[in-house]
Amino acid sequence: MMYLMCFAFIRSLGPENLDTLEISAGPQWKRALNFKSYTPVSYPEYDICERPLPSKFDLIIADQVFEHLQWPYRAGKHVFEMLRPGGYFVVSTPFLIRVHNSPIDCSRWTKEGLSYLLQECGFASGDIAVDAWGNRACVKANLNKWRRFGWRRSLTNEPDFPVMVWAFAKRSDGTGSPSVN
Repeated sequence: MMYLMCFAFIRSLGPENLDTLEISAGPQWKRALNFKSYTPVSYPEYDICERPLPSKFDLIIADQVFEHLQWPYRAGKHVFEMLRPGGYFVVSTPFLIRVHNSPIDCSRWTKEGLSYLLQECGFASGDIAVDAWGNRACVKANLNKWRRFGWRRSLTNEPDFPVMVWAFAKRSDGTGSPSVN
């Protein structure tokens, strides 16, 4: 569900017009979306906590990497700094999922917690949309054994059992009109 929602959101932005950075890049984003430009960086080789890149981007994607960061607040501030005004940050993290060290595993956020983190990093509350998805069957499958079939069962959402949490955050364009599409 997270990928369906995130892909739809990015398609609504017109990816062919976006200079995009993906932190800890995987194959799904570049393969599924035709970006104007696409810059992949890998964590931990490039540690977003340490420093921002000198470039500015229209879109920054952090797909299931923020839970591995020692200093997610620093990383979020660097993301905010690297976004052009009006640019978007798409971030996803697991919540009710087992610890998975890559190389470390540090944090989990609820929808509210992820929104507060992004606000602390500079995003206005009205420019943040958060969502979550999960259910008991997926949580149980994940805790018992890490099996792919566990993700292919019911897509019924049970809000008290979020497996994934994600947010779309817009860096204000300076017009004073907050909105997340």
